[in-house]
Amino acid sequence: MPNIVVVGTQWGDEGKGKVVDLLAPHVNVVARFAGGNNAGHTVVAGREKYVLHTIPSGILHPGCRCVIGCGVVVDPGSLIEEMEALVRRGVQLDGNLFISKNAHLIMPYHPALDLASEAKLGDRRIGTTGKGVGPAYVDKAGRVGIRMADLLNERLFREKLERNVAQKNRVLREIYDAETFTVEEILDKYLRYAGWLAPYITDTALLLSRWIDSGYSVMFEGAQATMLDIDHGTYPYITSSSTTAGGASTGTGVPPTKIHGVVGVSKAYTTRVGGGPFPTELSGTLADLLLARGHEYGATTGRPRRCGWFDAVVGRYAVRINGLDTVALTKLDVLDTLETVKVCTAYLHRGEILTEFPEDETVVAEAQPVYEELEGWRAPTVGARNEADLPAKARRYIERLEELVGVPFCLISTGAQREETILCEDSPLLRWFPSARSSLL
Repeated sequence: MPNIVVVGTQWGDEGKGKVVDLLAPHVNVVARFAGGNNAGHTVVAGREKYVLHTIPSGILHPGCRCVIGCGVVVDPGSLIEEMEALVRRGVQLDGNLFISKNAHLIMPYHPALDLASEAKLGDRRIGTTGKGVGPAYVDKAGRVGIRMADLLNERLFREKLERNVAQKNRVLREIYDAETFTVEEILDKYLRYAGWLAPYITDTALLLSRWIDSGYSVMFEGAQATMLDIDHGTYPYITSSSTTAGGASTGTGVPPTKIHGVVGVSKAYTTRVGGGPFPTELSGTLADLLLARGHEYGATTGRPRRCGWFDAVVGRYAVRINGLDTVALTKLDVLDTLETVKVCTAYLHRGEILTEFPEDETVVAEAQPVYEELEGWRAPTVGARNEADLPAKARRYIERLEELVGVPFCLISTGAQREETILCEDSPLLRWFPSARSSLL
């Protein structure tokens, strides 16, 4: 059975949750491998809307086992709230949700450090969600993090907490002039969390290995996206984890030899949240139109997203870095009313044409997009069930994007609902999931 990775190809918010939800019936397991509750995956099922922050998007399908991998940082309070909300809505968690013993905890001092650091940076602030994800990964890399397994060992948990609180309080007090914490207030709260979460905490790397050996199919769910990757994104305006396809192995313990393919998810235009360079960013009326028609507000923070044209330079980069086999294109319908649409095919920097994404942050910040303009279709795409139902100019736009990024598209999403999805002819997904032909058509 195939094991595939689903990753974002831009700066996040591409619709990965919908794609994972669509494909979940064709796999046995969905494993989240990076990020924290700073990510929000939105799934619309009929009249029901679910916003998932830490739990994999496959949880809405009965019998689909969902894993929170070791590459994820977990705010236990937030996770429990999410779990309780799902249970109230009839979602079965017992036997379907598993949390890695090696996943690191977001502690109360992490959001405090996150917010204090952002305030100190001023104009150079990253634009984080303030959820403490970055500081939690700092502790992980600094070898002072507290893991899920520690939560189940009160003596060890207290020992690590005492050491960390003393150090974090000094930083909060002396550098940021911020409020500090006591060990006891954190300990009491987190031991209650331990009682709630203990039945779900396990050796998920071992479980995944056994499941794969027994023939189970696993889908690895990414968070954020390629351009926010700690190593390959627009540093320093990035997240703090490995969001690209390689992170699926390190974030779950499944070796790369057990992974059979990678699906990228991309909007038909581009958005990003927070600070950092964004070569195709728009302003004014057109940006406002994309914002309104695309409902471009963060699922976690509610912040409006910055909007711009499709960037094929970024698309090609994502194909190369992730080894993408195919791309699912989302939100085509947002462009339905436009007379013309533009695609960035290259960058211009100090007289030089760049067709590959530059690693130098100053070059990215100064780069000017080189656009190709296409006619808009000015007709609705919502409700189209196959590619032939799309306006001819919309099909031409899709074909041009495929040519520019260099891989075929597998799905075209024309709305938030599950059924507002087109399975492309000869979709690469059919190579892995032949049954998708009947379920998605």
